[in-house]
Amino acid sequence: MSERPSEPKSRPPAPEPTYAPIERASLLGLLQQPRYRHLRVRALIAAGAGLVVGIPMWSWRLGLVAAIIAAIADTVYRARTASTVAPWRRASAAERRTEAQLRKLERSGYLTLHARAIPDSDAQIDHLVVGPTGVYAVDSEKWDKRLPVRVQSHRKLFHGPFNQKPRLDEARWEASQASELITRELGREVTVVPSLAIYGPAIPWKILNIREVDVFDGSRVRKWITNRERSLTSDEVEEIYAAAEQVLPARYPES
Repeated sequence: MSERPSEPKSRPPAPEPTYAPIERASLLGLLQQPRYRHLRVRALIAAGAGLVVGIPMWSWRLGLVAAIIAAIADTVYRARTASTVAPWRRASAAERRTEAQLRKLERSGYLTLHARAIPDSDAQIDHLVVGPTGVYAVDSEKWDKRLPVRVQSHRKLFHGPFNQKPRLDEARWEASQASELITRELGREVTVVPSLAIYGPAIPWKILNIREVDVFDGSRVRKWITNRERSLTSDEVEEIYAAAEQVLPARYPES
């Protein structure tokens, strides 16, 4: 009896792919992402400048030059006004303006910490500056420019009808806490000078010490710091800065 060859078994169906299809990246797709919004704005600025110059002059070359110059200008402006603190973390635009000024002191040996918290409290030092002339706590304030700023007997600060004693006391307390923490960390006394940099209303004086806090127009912050005698060496500046960074945690730590 002959054996019949067995019939071939049918092959199982091929498995369906389980991976997601890969979409090709495009320049348009990248520019539509929120983090590249500044590039979209820069492109519009450049295009607008090119059209405004190129069309009336009937020259695409001049239009191209104008577009390039506009793009460069926007890049420089954003580099100078950009902050190391994310926008949603900022209390006001005043901090950005002070930060931009303090950034220019880096070439003179000054180091700055921004938005540093006082442990076990809700208080914050907007800017802690360490440099050749000393250590400074700068709090930036944006006040209503329609209300006048005045002082009584060098002890009371008013913004319109509002007494700013609580704000002065807070600035003085923040600086004293920073001084105590840094002193304890280093084992030697370090004094932190408190200040209030005000933006908005006109300040009818240059620099005035009120309740042991230096108060001045925000545009004077660099002069307030640098117009003092040098008291710290570069090694001491770095040592104090490292201690301050250790004992004053960032209010908004990076993830």
